[in-house]
Amino acid sequence: MKKILIITLLILLAFISAPAQTKQEDLKREVTLYNPYKPSLPEVKKRSFLPDVNDTAKINPEFKYSITTKPYSPEYSISPIKAASLLPDPLPKLYKSYLNIGVGNYITPLAEVSVTNERSKKQAFGVYARHFSTNGRIKLQNDKRVFAGYMDNDVSLFGKRFFRKNYLEGSVDYSQKARYAYGYDTSIVGYVPKNKDIRIGYNNLGAKASFSSLNLDSANFSYDFNFHYDLFFNGGDRYQHNTGVSGTMSKIYKGFYAGSELEFEYYNPSSVVFDKSKFIASVSPFVKKNTPQWNFKLGFQMLLDKNLKSKTDFHLYPDVTFGFNIIPSYLSFSAGLNGKLEKNEPGKVIEENPFLVTDGSLFRLPNTNHSMIISAGLHGNNGMGGNYLVSASYSLINDMLFFTNLVFPDSLQAPQMGNYFIPLTDDVDVMNIHGELTGLIGDKISYRGSANWYNYTLTRSDYAWNRPDWDGRIAVKYNLRDKIVAGADLTATGKYRMIATEYFTSPPPTTTVFKMPAHVNISLTGEYRYTKILSFWVKFNNISFNRYYEWAYYPSQRFLCMIGFTYSL
Repeated sequence: MKKILIITLLILLAFISAPAQTKQEDLKREVTLYNPYKPSLPEVKKRSFLPDVNDTAKINPEFKYSITTKPYSPEYSISPIKAASLLPDPLPKLYKSYLNIGVGNYITPLAEVSVTNERSKKQAFGVYARHFSTNGRIKLQNDKRVFAGYMDNDVSLFGKRFFRKNYLEGSVDYSQKARYAYGYDTSIVGYVPKNKDIRIGYNNLGAKASFSSLNLDSANFSYDFNFHYDLFFNGGDRYQHNTGVSGTMSKIYKGFYAGSELEFEYYNPSSVVFDKSKFIASVSPFVKKNTPQWNFKLGFQMLLDKNLKSKTDFHLYPDVTFGFNIIPSYLSFSAGLNGKLEKNEPGKVIEENPFLVTDGSLFRLPNTNHSMIISAGLHGNNGMGGNYLVSASYSLINDMLFFTNLVFPDSLQAPQMGNYFIPLTDDVDVMNIHGELTGLIGDKISYRGSANWYNYTLTRSDYAWNRPDWDGRIAVKYNLRDKIVAGADLTATGKYRMIATEYFTSPPPTTTVFKMPAHVNISLTGEYRYTKILSFWVKFNNISFNRYYEWAYYPSQRFLCMIGFTYSL
């Protein structure tokens, strides 16, 4: 029944819609469906949209600008500024006293003391005293042991007063030396001298004063004036007064440093040793200039020497030097033409040979005239924390001083056994080649070395007596934080010859020449600084491998060991 109803309804609908379709036939539209519509999305790979840090775009900016200057005048007001205070570095503490005490073999005492005032801007004064002596015995060639001691005493009172533009300085000094003429010709038998018979004493009492400028600027006028007086005597009426004045004045004028030196020495010996007075007077003008690349000095010395002769000798010495830098700081050249007069005063001579005969000949020695000295050399920084120097010189010398032992046992007035000397003089040409080197090894070790080679050409003698043909020295110092300080010193001398003049028979005298081999000597020192005011030291001197003769018949003391301490207050 349901199917019949449905069919009937469909037929009715068809008849009803027929007229409508007839009216719309003019549209003529057709729709053809093949498959039902199903929307879908294709599968694709997802892309990353993270930014790329590499920018490939290039932008070349171009700027065009112009500047129009216009002065600007700001308004300002001046107000005072407080001066900055410059504080100096703290000064180390100054100890006003120093004491050094030591003792060694050969019964060798040492005492040294120095007392000064504390640091002051106005003055400085103090006293210094020193004693050193030995009391040992030495074996001679005849196997006899003789007393070979000596003694040195020195005392000095000194002071200095500072002013705004100059200062005044002075001192009073006393020096005493005692020597024993222990060496003699051992072929002489039966000669046993007492110590008091061979003792030679020397005393020197003097005073010095100087008045000098304090210039912070070298362009200012500078001066230095000195005065001294000495009384030298060695027993009895053998003495000599010496008074001297000297001065230097200089100033920069138009870029050149010009000045002059003046000197006058007056000697008045006792009538026993020499019946005439002596003097030396000289004037030495100069002009010099220094630049970073070169330097020079032009000068001369005019000197009058009134000594042993009845007339006064006039000397004219050149004083010319020149230098320039080849490699700044590392290689410099210098050359010179000079001359000088070497004063053979008693105090200087006894430092070389204190055993001259005691007849006053010590006060009757001619001065040595270095009429010409030609020199040239190279110097500079060696690149090892030090410097070097290599030089050569050629000198023409008149009255060069040598010594010979005097052997005259048959003399009735003063028999001589070879332990006293008489002077010899000769005209000599000397060629000298000299070298020096200093440097550092690390920050604890420093060294210093020097060497000399000599060639003597004499007029009257065959050899330069007691003068080696070469010598050298090497010194090394070790410093560990100023706490432990040690050093080693090696000295060497070449071969040399000594002479003795003998009067065993009637004149003429005969001479004996002694050949001495090369000699090497080593010294060692060490110091431990316990505190800033207390330290302990030890010294080993004259460590040698052969016996060394200072003079003919005079063997020297050999190994010497000393220990001591220093103390400051």
